[in-house]
Amino acid sequence: MNASPTPQPRPSAGWTAGLALLSLVLSGLLWLNGLVDSLQRPSVGNALELRQLELTALAAPALPANLRPLLAGDQPLQGLQKELLQQVNDAPLPPAPEQQLQLALLQGQTGQQQAGRQRLQDLQQQVPPEQRPLLAALLAPPANRPPGPAEELWAGWHPSPLTRALACQALGGSVDACSDRPAQRAAVLRLLGTGVVPVLLLLLGIGLLLRELWLRWRGKAQARAPLQGPPLTLAEATLLIAGGFVVVGELLVPLLLAPLLQGGLGPLAAQPALQQGVLVLGLYLGLMAVPLALLWGQLRSHGPRPLGGWLQWHWRPLGGTLRRALVQVLMVLPLVALTGWLQERLVGDPGGSNPLLELVLTSANPLALLCFAVTALVLAPLFEETLFRGVLLPVLAQRWGGLWAVLISALVFSVAHLSIGELPPLFVLGLGLGWLRLQSGRLGASVLMHSLWNGLTFANLLLLAG
Repeated sequence: MNASPTPQPRPSAGWTAGLALLSLVLSGLLWLNGLVDSLQRPSVGNALELRQLELTALAAPALPANLRPLLAGDQPLQGLQKELLQQVNDAPLPPAPEQQLQLALLQGQTGQQQAGRQRLQDLQQQVPPEQRPLLAALLAPPANRPPGPAEELWAGWHPSPLTRALACQALGGSVDACSDRPAQRAAVLRLLGTGVVPVLLLLLGIGLLLRELWLRWRGKAQARAPLQGPPLTLAEATLLIAGGFVVVGELLVPLLLAPLLQGGLGPLAAQPALQQGVLVLGLYLGLMAVPLALLWGQLRSHGPRPLGGWLQWHWRPLGGTLRRALVQVLMVLPLVALTGWLQERLVGDPGGSNPLLELVLTSANPLALLCFAVTALVLAPLFEETLFRGVLLPVLAQRWGGLWAVLISALVFSVAHLSIGELPPLFVLGLGLGWLRLQSGRLGASVLMHSLWNGLTFANLLLLAG
């Protein structure tokens, strides 16, 4: 019997390899440039720290006396003043007027009246005329000051409850009369959500992580599920991610789509936050379109899909899939926190946060927040997991094994976010997502884990924003 003929490569295989190599070079240059540029973007970490300290100072008077030192420290206002002074002195651009006003009021309360007065005088020269009556009242001699900051003095300002209380006290009001009790009680709940709940989740995660290590040491860990992926070559997977996602999705789509979207969103110019939210949502949908269309075309050429699909979604039973995702989120949480802590201690904060974090933190428009939530909690997990854990990880695992597949896919995932400052924590998160995909054999579990992780971040930003 004649030997079976050697399978011949498809005629397009050479072109695919060439395009994949060219796309890889271009995407490498684009990613390198994006990582370097991220060093010029401000870090949202400073804003988060400031919001946390302000929230603590606002909540402190409403905390039970026996819990106040534990939850708010001994001198929350002094901690806020120290952070404000550091950020004001280190900021390359003048901080927001309210931050400078807060610092001046705090300096006046802590025996630094001259420094606080000088800061108020400097601020008076910087702000527009409609904001100056409040500053004039604070600079007036005590006998000429109004008994409290009337509403007309706040024209042009959008002060937080803490800023209102500090200004009221500076104008001679008592602590009790100037306190906003409902705002303080709400701040206590928010403080529990941003300070206590994360600690409890960290402790639970450490416990689950130790339990998993113990089970593996005893040889009782759950067996790894069979891994199935699309029948793509490494060149096809490279072309999909480097060409479709990076070159077309991240470079060409924004250049072509952004002007069209901005022109169509002209009627929303009076609501800039909503305009930005719709723009972010539209651009992300455009980013997804080309890679997903390319993936559909690649899989279509391989004939009918197998039972269960090419990407091994396996959502059902949904309860079991969700439980796997939740447990993995909790186990990864302490590892990501440790990575971030070590990075801060060793190299500091290099900046370059995801701009979406700042948008969520500063936006007060519910529809804009809905657009950001859909992008972060639905679209990003579905799209990114499809590429990195649905396609890249199985393709790599077929060639180099599961461990290398998890490591490489996590590295590509972290670099793709184009942030030097967030790269180490995102790499650890990518390891957790890849490990869950490898162990469970369920892409749906990785999507849910990614969504839960983004949801925790989103909820923390909303609590800090108030």
